Amino acid sequence: MDMVVPELQPALEEIVDLTYEFCREHLNEEYRRLCAEMAIELAEIEAPINKGRPASWASGIVHALGFVNFLHDRSQSPHMTSPEIAKGFGVSQGTMQSKSKIIRDELELTPFDPDWCLEALLEDNPLVWMLDIDGLAVDIRMAPREAQEQAYLQGLIPYIPADREQPRPQPDSGTRIIQFPSGSGGPTSRFFAG
Repeated sequence: MDMVVPELQPALEEIVDLTYEFCREHLNEEYRRLCAEMAIELAEIEAPINKGRPASWASGIVHALGFVNFLHDRSQSPHMTSPEIAKGFGVSQGTMQSKSKIIRDELELTPFDPDWCLEALLEDNPLVWMLDIDGLAVDIRMAPREAQEQAYLQGLIPYIPADREQPRPQPDSGTRIIQFPSGSGGPTSRFFAG
């Protein structure tokens, strides 16, 4: 927070406090940390966080992070709708969405944005793993470990995929292959039964 201009410091502290309480009550520690980091980044680029109510900016930050991480998706945990976020901060949906739009534009946020993505979503996030290697888009997870290591050392990926332990098949997982004769004397048709 050393790079925050003094006139933004009080608003920043209030916004961080508001997001901290909201995340503690409704979301989780990872959202809390990302909200604080986003508030600090907004202050560092001198976004006008001291204009308007701190609750408006705090709700906009949570909404913007929710946009990146699909917080509205009922299959996600945690999950919250836009009306629930707005109500939690005591602001209108319009105000929250307006601040969220400013934040998304200022930080150039996209869904699955690698810089703001929850750790649980990193594994399957194509934006994290697709790298340009000699003009060719490559999924670095499929590259040799040495290439993964170089990408990691350059800060392009969050970890070395080859170092992650791969899930091992569970004995008697209940899945079995059922083979059906094709009837044509050719290859056998297969499908998995669960």
